[in-house]
Amino acid sequence: MKISVTIPSYNEEKSVRLMYERLTRVFAEKLPQYDYEIIFVDDCSPDNTREEIRKLCAEDKRVKGVFNARNFGFNRNVFASLLYGDGDATFMLFGDLQDPPEMLPQFVAEWEKGHKVVVGQKTKSAEPWLMYTLRTLYYNVIGRLADSGQIQHFNGYGLYDRVFINAMRLIDDPNPYLKGLVSEFGMNIKVLQYEQAESMRGKSGFNFMKYYDVAMLGITSYTKILMRIATFLGAGLGIISAFLALFVLISKLMNWNTYPYGTAAILIGVFAIGAVQLFFMGILGEYILSINTRTMRRPLVVVGEKINFEEDKQE
Repeated sequence: MKISVTIPSYNEEKSVRLMYERLTRVFAEKLPQYDYEIIFVDDCSPDNTREEIRKLCAEDKRVKGVFNARNFGFNRNVFASLLYGDGDATFMLFGDLQDPPEMLPQFVAEWEKGHKVVVGQKTKSAEPWLMYTLRTLYYNVIGRLADSGQIQHFNGYGLYDRVFINAMRLIDDPNPYLKGLVSEFGMNIKVLQYEQAESMRGKSGFNFMKYYDVAMLGITSYTKILMRIATFLGAGLGIISAFLALFVLISKLMNWNTYPYGTAAILIGVFAIGAVQLFFMGILGEYILSINTRTMRRPLVVVGEKINFEEDKQE
């Protein structure tokens, strides 16, 4: 039997060789009964990541390289990486070595018991406290809003059976949200907890806008309640406004000269309603943007080069 290891990478020149050494040691010492392949998928890194991958590919034919033609972003590269392996199961972890390769035997043990999807869940992380807290808050929010249950503190690190991988190949989405797809389509999921180490990269490649993109992708892909809140809130405000208008009319008719109204109350009402409208217009725009992206039917990624793949030899 064969295990494919896929490694989405970006600016990982410091960790490529160490990742290879730690993985091969795991297979040699703990999983000698399994054949394996290690696939590094580089999303157009500006550093020397590709040179390091090329060196390993030349040294060991079980190491394969996939180089994207340009940077397609975290979500698209991660999902594409999951599909490159042809093993009986695919183990995915990230190139910065935050997620330990040494846990692979534990994932395999659960897979051998019949679990089709075995994922890692962070219980602690070396990332800044504020970021971890905000991430926890986001998972709590989307967990309550989503139509299907979401796995908290899960980034894609895990072992996936070929049956699940084949199901993912049927997904025709140019911007898939892997965390949601695993929760929705995962079969007999097993969650293993672990502590996440500090990134070998030293600094996250994510900025505020990238985190925002990932968060909004999850919200627009797996929640409907925000738009329904807008509908209910609009209806509620309409009913309140109708009763308030009736109250003002009656009060004015009964006290025509002694019932003055200033502009302050009117301005407050206008600004409050305007703020609500703008907020939900923004939410609506996010949903429309998500729909627009998906209806374009663009390819997930464009590969510029592959190394050590069988189809390359046939060509």
